[in-house]
Amino acid sequence: MRGVIVGCGLIGKKRAESIPEDIKLVGCFDSDPATLDHFSKYFHVQSYSNLEDLFLLEDLSFVIIATQHESLSKIAKLAIGKGISVFVEKPGAISFDELKSVANLSKSKNTLVHVGYNHRFHPAIIKAQELVSINSIGSIMFIRGRYGHGGRIGYETEWRADKSKSGGGELIDQGAHLIEIAQHFLGDVAVDYAATPTYFWKMDVEDNVFISLINEFGCIAFLQASCTEWKNMFSLEIYGKNGKLDISGLGRSYGQETITLHQMAPEMGPPNSQTWTYTEQDLSWQIELNQFMDDLKFGTRKSDNLESSLKVLSIIQDIYVRTGRC
Repeated sequence: MRGVIVGCGLIGKKRAESIPEDIKLVGCFDSDPATLDHFSKYFHVQSYSNLEDLFLLEDLSFVIIATQHESLSKIAKLAIGKGISVFVEKPGAISFDELKSVANLSKSKNTLVHVGYNHRFHPAIIKAQELVSINSIGSIMFIRGRYGHGGRIGYETEWRADKSKSGGGELIDQGAHLIEIAQHFLGDVAVDYAATPTYFWKMDVEDNVFISLINEFGCIAFLQASCTEWKNMFSLEIYGKNGKLDISGLGRSYGQETITLHQMAPEMGPPNSQTWTYTEQDLSWQIELNQFMDDLKFGTRKSDNLESSLKVLSIIQDIYVRTGRC
């Protein structure tokens, strides 16, 4: 199979490095000439100065889109219109309506679209899915998730601080990952409470978000995303009637990735605990991309997550309406 990449920055590079050896990357595009030139030379792939020429390449099976939020859906629709399947970075579009238009076009053209939420492919999250599926903690009661970083000098001038380019602040950035994971474990959820304050950074978008989501059974996910965390962190706790899963870290600056299973004894008291630690290289990017590539090879649709990605953006839209940030 042959494919191309649009967006040659940090995330585009991570995706390119994760492409299986039997898949050929034949072209790349980025609006910044220096970034494009560096990527082209690093990966020994032909660069193109415009998208039309890139998408005219013969026998393209896929495009990976890793641009700023405001151009994700536009590029996706351009590729889908030419019958090319799309792997587009989260959140897939700047708004629910834009991603819905991508979904409608994809259905009419019968192309595969995957929105890149790599966090769900981290080993601790995969282990949590396994432990929940074998009833290690009983039925889930509630979830608590926190995800944050500390920004950097000039953060308030970057594109993520410009709503017209990003679609919002921490909610649509790191918060989207938490929402996606929460609905994976709790199913269909709706907004119960939300706040989107801007405490520190002098920008029009929120630098913190506090959310309570609830499913039809009353199970709650209490989530916080922040770019005033100062020390990067990731924490996800899943509470069941018979125990708890405690996930911490994503590797690198977010700390060593671990998951601990605390199982309640019949007599209660201190639980029986077991910890798994993951020290190897982060393979979430590769695992997620491999699933997409396998679907293209074998005609399956395991990586088609448009419906759940639309639900994430629907929740985000609801929160922005509720908190007056539309």
